[in-house]
Order: sequence, then structure tokens, then C-alpha cells
Amino acid sequence: MAKLEAGSTLQRLRNRYRLVVMNDDTYEEVVTFKLSRLSVYIMLSTIFVVLTGLTVALIVFTPLKYYIPGTSNDYKSVMELKRLQYRVDSVERQDAYKTQYILGLKKALGSAETAKLDTTAIVVPRPEISND
Repeated sequence: MAKLEAGSTLQRLRNRYRLVVMNDDTYEEVVTFKLSRLSVYIMLSTIFVVLTGLTVALIVFTPLKYYIPGTSNDYKSVMELKRLQYRVDSVERQDAYKTQYILGLKKALGSAETAKLDTTAIVVPRPEISND
């Protein structure tokens, strides 16, 4: 297996190539680029770094950061969350009270179940009178 020399690798990166864009109907050259592998690599790397930087800047300096979980740990949002949790708990409690009230009304106003009458006789013991 042949070893790659540092000089030949660098030379291959610097070899010049021509990219020609032609009109398919008239075979006229529209645009011509003289490129090397190194220039294409640098151009693509620069585009990647710029797009990454723009994405990070967009997230950091706009309200989009609040949509990322775990990044809104400031005091204001924590207090807002606690206030909303308290409100949800109170609404749930009121709903439970209303449900219980409605069930009691249905039961009192003639639901299918009627209360059973207690028909057992009450035995009251006679008081014993002693003649002492």
C-alpha cells in the first residue's frame, strides 16, 4: 500500500479545477468558476460556521430561548409557574366541590335509589322503680 506524502496531499488540495455552467440549448457558457479542493473546503466550512453562529444568536437574543426546556430558570418565570399551579389547584378544588354538590342534589331530588325505612321496633326498657 502506498504511503501518502504530506507534499502530495497538499498539492492535491491546491490543484485547480474549472466548473462551467452551460446553457443546454445554445451550449453557451453562463458562468465559469476556477476552484480548488482547498477553496471549496474553506467555503463550506465558512458557511457552516456562519449558519451555526446565526442560529445560536437567534436563539440567545430572541424569545425563542423560552421554547427550549430548561433555559427559563429566572425568578420571574418560576414565580409565574408557581402562581399558575396554585390557580390550577384552586380550580380543581372548586370543580370537585361542584361535582359533589350536584351529586347531592341529584340524590335529594329523586334519584332511583330511595332511602330504606328502618322498620325495626325500638325496645325501650322500662325503668325500674324501687321502693326503698
